[in-house]
Amino acid sequence: MAGGGIAPSKGKAYPGNMTCKVFVTCIVAAMGGLIFGYDIGISGGVISMPLFLKKFFPDVWRKEQGLSPSTNQYCTYNSETLTLFTSSLYFAALLASFVASSVTRACGRRVSMVIGGTLFLAGSAVNGLAQNVLMLIIGRVLLGFGIGFANQSVPVYLSEMAPYRYRGALNMVFQLSITIGILGANLLNYFMANLKYGWRISLGCAAVPGIIFIVGSLLLPDTPNSLIERGKREEAKIMLQKIRGIRDVDEEFDDLVIASEESKKVQHPWANIMKEKNRPQLTFAMLIPFFQQFTGINVIMFYAPVLFKTIGFGSTASLMSAVITGLVNCLSTLVSIAIVDRFGRRGLFLEGGSQMLIMQLAIAAAIGAKFGVSGNPGSLPKGYALAVVAMICVYVAGFAWSWGPLGWLVPSEIFPLEVRSAGQSINVSVNMIFTFVVAQIFPVMLCKLKFGLFLFFSFFVVIMTIFIYKFFPETKGVPIEEMAIVWSRHPYWRKFVPAPDNIDDDRKPGSGRIGIEIVKKEQDC
Repeated sequence: MAGGGIAPSKGKAYPGNMTCKVFVTCIVAAMGGLIFGYDIGISGGVISMPLFLKKFFPDVWRKEQGLSPSTNQYCTYNSETLTLFTSSLYFAALLASFVASSVTRACGRRVSMVIGGTLFLAGSAVNGLAQNVLMLIIGRVLLGFGIGFANQSVPVYLSEMAPYRYRGALNMVFQLSITIGILGANLLNYFMANLKYGWRISLGCAAVPGIIFIVGSLLLPDTPNSLIERGKREEAKIMLQKIRGIRDVDEEFDDLVIASEESKKVQHPWANIMKEKNRPQLTFAMLIPFFQQFTGINVIMFYAPVLFKTIGFGSTASLMSAVITGLVNCLSTLVSIAIVDRFGRRGLFLEGGSQMLIMQLAIAAAIGAKFGVSGNPGSLPKGYALAVVAMICVYVAGFAWSWGPLGWLVPSEIFPLEVRSAGQSINVSVNMIFTFVVAQIFPVMLCKLKFGLFLFFSFFVVIMTIFIYKFFPETKGVPIEEMAIVWSRHPYWRKFVPAPDNIDDDRKPGSGRIGIEIVKKEQDC
């Protein structure tokens, strides 16, 4: 199968600079990732706190304390109620993403962000004051609604505000804020673990990123794309001039207007997105988030303290190990931000997949050799424990500079305007469906598959790496409104996507309106 790559040429491109305004705007908008990251980090931490388990999940607490029979250590956390506490948020986010799509298109990206932050703030209050499991679940559902709105609107906002040459780096700030949220939650869990009401503080402090996100969203302008979409063309042109730092934005503005006019012809974006010309975008919007969750990363991130506890670390040690992996996650995302617009999306996908595969096999071998299937390792040598943490850190790094940020970047930049909100809604929905599935099945699978759980996820890493190699063209350096040319030139996807009318298929590199060169890399199937 042939692959395709796109490289910036020396031809004409949209003018514009990385202005202070657009940089600050994108940083503030990306704070929406804080609420998602904080929840991922906090949920795994509190369910490893004995006082929290004793109050809400006494059956799990008794197994953990050795007060009731348990098959082995792998099955300590196998509880349907505990799993519901963790996974209910993601099901709620799934439902919210469908509503958020319509709100984002009709009212703008900023309104969706404010709604998301408000719902998340309400959920944090309910969880912090929870007296029973029902209150915990209600709080988690509200948090999920907030995350559904935020994850729908923020990546689209960032892709539309950023100059195309820096779109990858600025969009990835969203993933960076997710990792900062995870790290902050892990640190808070570590210091709150032995306090009587430490779990309440951990859950209630979700209000902090919620407030940051609400205030930031209220101060943000709307994107030129969204303003044009809602008929505010003069305001949109002024905004485009401000964020590009120049007066001459006519070419880009005209293209945005044309894209908006085309989008208005689409009365039913959900039907339109199913058309053949959107086949490649729809495929990646569904498969990228599916594969992202089946890397197994969320097993590590929101169950990290539980996982480390299961493989023999003490309570405090398991929380500290989660802090270490959270720090690696954060620093590795910075690496991705620095290189994504230089080396491209495709190379990062392939390298990250290979790195994760090697580490998953190594972790499975290490845990299997010490724990076997009985789950009773005896005493754990310090060197063994450090080796397991090190391998997990290398695995997390591979995810954090590839599938983590690219899982949000790529789907947000590949759709045409008329179906962009619907496309992002599908991306978020699939992400939340399979985050919910993984959260729901993890305790059972750990109990049944034991160390083989890592082999289960490694199978999917192999499949997704091959898929990217065969079907994903490079998208770096391509203006977001000109992305159709990528698919029309790809050896496989051009069967579905016709070349744009204003693009000469045989023109030489460097000529024409958008100034990009298509580099065909023919490879044998």
